[in-house]
Amino acid sequence: MLMANGTVFMPSILTLIGIPGLESVQCWIGIPFCAIYIIALVGNYLLLVIIQSERSLHKPMYLFLAMLGITDIALSTCILPKMLGVFWFHLREIHFDVCLLQMWLIHTFQCIESGILLAMAVDRYVAICDPLRHGTIFTSQLLTQISIGVTLRAGILMAPCLLLIKCRLKYYRTTVISHSYCEHMAVVKLAAEDIQVNKAYGLFVAFSILGFDVILILLSYVRIFIAVFHLPQKEARLKAFNTCIAHIFVFLEFYILAFFSFFTHRFGFNIPPYVHILLSNLYLLVPPLLNPIVYGIKTKEIRDRVVKLISFKNQA
Repeated sequence: MLMANGTVFMPSILTLIGIPGLESVQCWIGIPFCAIYIIALVGNYLLLVIIQSERSLHKPMYLFLAMLGITDIALSTCILPKMLGVFWFHLREIHFDVCLLQMWLIHTFQCIESGILLAMAVDRYVAICDPLRHGTIFTSQLLTQISIGVTLRAGILMAPCLLLIKCRLKYYRTTVISHSYCEHMAVVKLAAEDIQVNKAYGLFVAFSILGFDVILILLSYVRIFIAVFHLPQKEARLKAFNTCIAHIFVFLEFYILAFFSFFTHRFGFNIPPYVHILLSNLYLLVPPLLNPIVYGIKTKEIRDRVVKLISFKNQA
């Protein structure tokens, strides 16, 4: 309902612009985005099939990788269909509650992915620094508890973001979101009321999950590198380091893009909006694309299985 001062009271419909400033070429931008999405789906699905079918891969490292694949599929699927609808078919309208649900799902899956990356770092730390106890520490029960824990942590901490928007913000200056998906700050900035509490809680969640995870991952790898460099044989050092290369690459790619997107959205006032939106999209779409490729190339067991699968299909 439109108020006398131009504000809108509890809008039922919001409008996604897409990429501000690039509306005329969005249909072309959608083509590589769609290609990234399809490759990410195929790559992660293939990874899941290989891990599920090969009993020798039913180990903590690969089970965490399967969790990462499931999260990547869910995260990209939350974004791409609606984004392509905006780019290609001008389906820009989205119900307010659906927008909030998309926002919650996107940020929840981001936090789950961060928790899985932390679990993978701890797994590598125990495997290299205390290999004799690795099997007794990382039991199937612990893996189940970790998967439940990272999911509950993300879902519960993100839930107040929904409540703070739904219960606190009643009046909106506009219903047009200058973004291609429902991102927390992009929705909050529509409000015509004080949003300091919403911004503060968003910062709290970011630093209590992403910041906490980054610190623990860095500490794990400092200990890993110290242990690796103390190994007597060069071959042993190279082998131990090689098991961590894929995870280090995925870790750097995920968190560098995450923090760049996070800080530019809040403090990057001189960055053109289309640059920020494009980087935000890539931050959510590139990890699901690269993760199966990186682990497929750098992990010998998965690489051998893929080669065997391709060879079998060629012979058939």
